[in-house]
Amino acid sequence: MLVRGNISGHDFRFHVQSWMDVAGQWRKGVLFPHWAEWANWGFGEPRFIFYPPLSWLIGAAIGSVLPWKMAPGVFVWIALIVAAMSMWCFTREWVPGPYARLSGALYALNPYHLVIVYYRSAFGELLAAAILPLMIWVALRIINGESRRLPILVISFAGLWLSNAPAAVISTYSLGIILLVGCVLRRSLRPVVSGLSGMAGGFALACFYILPAAWEQRWVQIRQVVADAYRPSVNFLFTRVNDPDFVAFNWKVSWVAVGLILVTAIAVVCTMRHRERISRPWWTLAVLGLVATAFMLPPSGWLWRALPKLWFVQFPWRWLDVIGVAFAFFAAAAIADLRPGTRWVITVALFAAIGAAGAQMLRQAPWDSGDLAQIAAWIREGRGYEGTDEYAPVGCDRYELPGNPDDSQRPAEVSPHPAPRIAKLELDSRNIVPASDVRWHIDAWTSTLKLFTADTRQPVSLALRQLPYPGWNIAVDGQSVRPDWMPKTSQILVPIWKGSHRIQLRFGPTWDRTLGAAISLIAATTLGGLAWGYRRRALTDGL
Repeated sequence: MLVRGNISGHDFRFHVQSWMDVAGQWRKGVLFPHWAEWANWGFGEPRFIFYPPLSWLIGAAIGSVLPWKMAPGVFVWIALIVAAMSMWCFTREWVPGPYARLSGALYALNPYHLVIVYYRSAFGELLAAAILPLMIWVALRIINGESRRLPILVISFAGLWLSNAPAAVISTYSLGIILLVGCVLRRSLRPVVSGLSGMAGGFALACFYILPAAWEQRWVQIRQVVADAYRPSVNFLFTRVNDPDFVAFNWKVSWVAVGLILVTAIAVVCTMRHRERISRPWWTLAVLGLVATAFMLPPSGWLWRALPKLWFVQFPWRWLDVIGVAFAFFAAAAIADLRPGTRWVITVALFAAIGAAGAQMLRQAPWDSGDLAQIAAWIREGRGYEGTDEYAPVGCDRYELPGNPDDSQRPAEVSPHPAPRIAKLELDSRNIVPASDVRWHIDAWTSTLKLFTADTRQPVSLALRQLPYPGWNIAVDGQSVRPDWMPKTSQILVPIWKGSHRIQLRFGPTWDRTLGAAISLIAATTLGGLAWGYRRRALTDGL
């Protein structure tokens, strides 16, 4: 990436758009955005309520201190380094030092991570994959009776939910499986009690995101996330019944899955004779790997329909995040048990296979640094960027919104460009025509506050460059008003009488955001006290 520029994978534009939007809002004093100001060509969308915040906060921070062209590569580098360290923390408990480091390297560079980097540009999922081994490691410690590790379980579980929603759903089911395996191994229900406490704490810590994202789904078209080609039922391994582009990519991922599963299965067999020494991670990861493999195959279709929120994962092959952990652990454990000469041969062969897969992906990767420059230019010029189907407010057809520079068929905008981003329209019965006698002055136009004065000689309706959403409070001359909206697009219409009027739109908190933030604050305070108590007890025991 440093040499050739950025790879514009499937999700590249979505993530970079979010990073740039957030960085721009920081410069205007909005520290934690909820509304994406420039989405839908400036009409906005509640993207930051629904997409987990950790990746876009990190991306925006990197882009604020480094040139934007470096931000994606730096993000990937940080995520892979964290992934290696996380896997090393997990493996070193049961595998000798050099091979624990080997496990970290294998996990960071496993072929599915290369798929994420070189094909998908799924930065949020990559960040979640970096945290996943840490959650599994501390869950095993909790099962072992080390309750003082509970704060780490809470933080890692919350970190997964704050990184990527599909990966968080997978992690939640994975943690449940780990706890059940722990109960069987210990012949006790205590692991479930301790583990569920950590899970509840993680949900509470991330509640400032989870509660609004769950409650406010009724206000957007969230079901679009699994519409048509995105349904789990048409994305199992080696599918043949999806869109041709999806099928072509699916087969690439499917062959990666076959390779990872095959190597992992061989390593599991090779470590069977020593499984008593590593019984807890051996059984836990073997069961996890088996379940993850089953979820990627068509016979599991009924489970995808029956289990709560599992459909939100979209693509069954995302379970390769779990397979990657099992692959790195079992491969390192198996190599550690081999003769010295054989260890080197197998290690070199593994990395040669990974290198060959990576080289193939590099050749096929969509190298296109122009995307990043174009997004930056469109935001700088006030055009904005494309929105998303699933975050569009209910009733809005975002494809009918004016402003898309690629849409040559759409009539030109009636609003001046770039400021004041207000369409001057006159409401004449059911017909809306441009108003030529409205004058205005903009005092503020940000993601949370739009304040301007409009002066008109006749009653008109101002069609604002803004979509409706609960939390937007509209006032004319200090009095709250209930706006109208245009058909199809739901663009806000604010009717005013002739004369001079002061119009204000302010994006305020809703009860769910306030309650979620309060729960997270209480959870963080409780977690800090718990960690301090465990630390003090450890120091006392040491004395």
